[in-house]
Amino acid sequence: MRHDHGVSSAVDRDAVPQFVLPLVVRIEREAPPARTAALEAAARAVLVFLADERSTEGEWAERVTEWTDGRIRKVVRRARGAEWRRASVLDGITSEHEGAEVRVFPPVPLDAWPKELARLQVSGTDLDDPEPPPAPEPGVPVLWFNPELEMSAGKAMAQAGHGAQLAWMSLDAEARKRWADDGFRLAVRTSPAAAWPALTDSGLPLVRDAGYTEIAPGSCTVVADLPELRARRA
Repeated sequence: MRHDHGVSSAVDRDAVPQFVLPLVVRIEREAPPARTAALEAAARAVLVFLADERSTEGEWAERVTEWTDGRIRKVVRRARGAEWRRASVLDGITSEHEGAEVRVFPPVPLDAWPKELARLQVSGTDLDDPEPPPAPEPGVPVLWFNPELEMSAGKAMAQAGHGAQLAWMSLDAEARKRWADDGFRLAVRTSPAAAWPALTDSGLPLVRDAGYTEIAPGSCTVVADLPELRARRA
């Protein structure tokens, strides 16, 4: 399954009002999160949001539908201290993972962000891993990143969220429930260069970026590698 973010399809996604899914990562000056932890927290935040009853049939459902009818955009901003506290008061869900905190909010119109979020910065989300992350545990879903692309942590977090969403959309109800019951365990890793071509040709969910920022339009950024989907293709 492929999802071309920003690439034309049979449905004219540009003709409808555009919404964006806001994510905010907490980056305190003295204790920033590790990059991989932040990426995994962002992916899990998107999954928790999609599975939440408020998104499927509650007060957020209409906005979720309007968002997915257009370009499925996600924007990551950063906050610390009082900024984070103000953002945390707004409706949303916070994902905490290995020292990283990411809060996801219901979709908002592309040009009408709440003031508490609009004032937050997009740039400055350059995070590092203190040491290389270990190999993913066997059987855990992995979001593999393109080894040939360089992205800021904020951009990569949005891409991880895209990959997680495509994985979710590829699963049936029973598989979604099993993943949710498992706490949406997943890993985010950069693919070995030699393995990337096979991943992009595997038929697994593949994210192509629209190219609005940082990378060229149509770039393949993430492949969502889930055991459930692998077994289906065996």
